Amino acid sequence: MRYLSGIIALFFCLTAGAGSMAGGEAYFPPEQIIRFAKQVERVLAAKGARVAIVARAGRPAAELPDGMHFTHVSFLLYSQITTADGRKLPGYAVYNEYQSNEHPDTSTLVQDFPVDFFAGVAELEAGVIIPSPRLQMRLLDTITSPVYRQLHDPHYSAIANPYTLGRQNCTEHTLDVINAAIYQTGDIKRIKAAEKAYFVAQPVNVSGFKLMLGAMFSSEITLSDQPGSPVTATFETIAQYLQKYDEGSEMFIITPER
Repeated sequence: MRYLSGIIALFFCLTAGAGSMAGGEAYFPPEQIIRFAKQVERVLAAKGARVAIVARAGRPAAELPDGMHFTHVSFLLYSQITTADGRKLPGYAVYNEYQSNEHPDTSTLVQDFPVDFFAGVAELEAGVIIPSPRLQMRLLDTITSPVYRQLHDPHYSAIANPYTLGRQNCTEHTLDVINAAIYQTGDIKRIKAAEKAYFVAQPVNVSGFKLMLGAMFSSEITLSDQPGSPVTATFETIAQYLQKYDEGSEMFIITPER
């Protein structure tokens, strides 16, 4: 029984954190988180980004499966931020799909800010994709329209298959919104057809036995949307997708300033 519990714990360590809200173990003091969040905002502003796709490392890299480094992906939109004292200041708002803490097999859409986004990260590192100016404008229109919420499927799985319907995680929702903007449609069938044709998903390199155990013992992990070998969307595969099909996009990593 101890051996079984160890395998389950290891599997959860490998896959958890893909889209859950910050607020777990604190790896860094608040002032360091605030400083890094402001640094990310400055970098995006210096590049003139109206919309960026940003990822965080919610787990140490050594605990993640091969091919995965970041655990949560969101959109950052440049806008006017209202402060607690009512002032209007320019800044970035974060548009997330977060796994529910109370019901791990469900998710919600949450709008917060970079300091919230990076709270509780295991590594102070941000993966950034800045789409081409044309795609940024289309994304801005899509995210601020009803389509953004229409594309949200609240049935959550940490290893959701981006080619199928029925389960979703933050990276799949991000990918769906990107393709809604590219093709200027809210038709999920058309979006999934495009993803099957052009998007290359990441194989989930965890043994079938561990996947089976995860599906048996955790509601946040399911194979119901995985008709074959499990695959999922990641920050890295989204970056590769846009670098191939969105001319003018760029991807880079931000680490703390010395």
